[in-house]
Amino acid sequence: MYRIWLLFDPRRALVAMFIFLFALAIFIHFVILSTERFNWFEGSAVASAAQTTAMLTGLG
Repeated sequence: MYRIWLLFDPRRALVAMFIFLFALAIFIHFVILSTERFNWFEGSAVASAAQTTAMLTGLG
């Protein structure tokens, strides 16, 4: 395993990994927000609470 770090600078590799993971997280959140079911910015809280309750009880 140590030979991998001889090929790559650990600081650069870790910074690149964190930047990639942050960009991936932002992308996933935007994909989720673009769906009607999981968009928590638009729509009423009462309707989404009713949907969640129906989904959890197996009525939906």
